[in-house]
Amino acid sequence: MARIICFDIETTGFEYARGDRCIEIGAVAVVDGKITDDTFHEYINPEGKIIPAESYMVHKISNAFLEDKPTMAVVGPKFLEFIGDSKIVAHNGLDFDFPFINFEFAKLGLPQIPRNQQLDSIVIARNRVFGPKSYSLDALAKWYGISLTARADAHGALIDAEILAKVYLELENTAPAPDVADIIAKQHAEFLAHPKVGGNFPRRHFPPSAEELDNHTEFMQKITG
Repeated sequence: MARIICFDIETTGFEYARGDRCIEIGAVAVVDGKITDDTFHEYINPEGKIIPAESYMVHKISNAFLEDKPTMAVVGPKFLEFIGDSKIVAHNGLDFDFPFINFEFAKLGLPQIPRNQQLDSIVIARNRVFGPKSYSLDALAKWYGISLTARADAHGALIDAEILAKVYLELENTAPAPDVADIIAKQHAEFLAHPKVGGNFPRRHFPPSAEELDNHTEFMQKITG
């Protein structure tokens, strides 16, 4: 049985090394190519880290709402148990989600999510989808006709994880995008093989007419005096 975890996090900001914290984790299990009801969802107390206004406007999670929520010390082990040895997918995960949550785990002495379990859907998309102007989760969802109604008002980790699961399944059913370099090389080879290229190209002559010769002679007389 193939089990894949699609997950997302919401945070107080982007700089985990400067004190930003994870405040929500959402995940959904995909088993044998089907999205299941097996989900993980927890809000997390940031332990005094203030959520700036610009972050609140994205996820609408406030410090007041998180006051009675468990800390990462409680949530982290539960999430790791949920993951188990499954592959885990995040969108732009290699640059953000995985380093962020592994940093949180490291501070607590918890195991890291190993690199061999990490999958990044944006990397998969860039190798399989040839056409979208953007590879954001929103753009890919629209490309595949996946509804974004659930996140109309605000981002949410579980909502985004469910959207990601749908996008991931579409990506898995999409043939890899053609290698542009290979296409160019093939077209170049075909061009060079054309019979009118190189020594086989016919030499053409375009002799001037009598009128053109007279005009040229008149012009040269004028400029030479």
